[in-house]
Amino acid sequence: MLGWALTFLVVALMAAVLGFGGIAGASAGIAKLLFVVFLVLFVVSMIMRAVQGKSVV
Repeated sequence: MLGWALTFLVVALMAAVLGFGGIAGASAGIAKLLFVVFLVLFVVSMIMRAVQGKSVV
């Protein structure tokens, strides 16, 4: 998930440099969404591991 977010971020940056504003904006929006989903899943995963009594680290 984080890899996809970084990929869309790179696509957005390249599109912005080349002057494709619409594509850059859409890619940046997708990257933000994927990053938020990654963070939520990461936090839920850490909470579930703590509840089960497994080591968090």
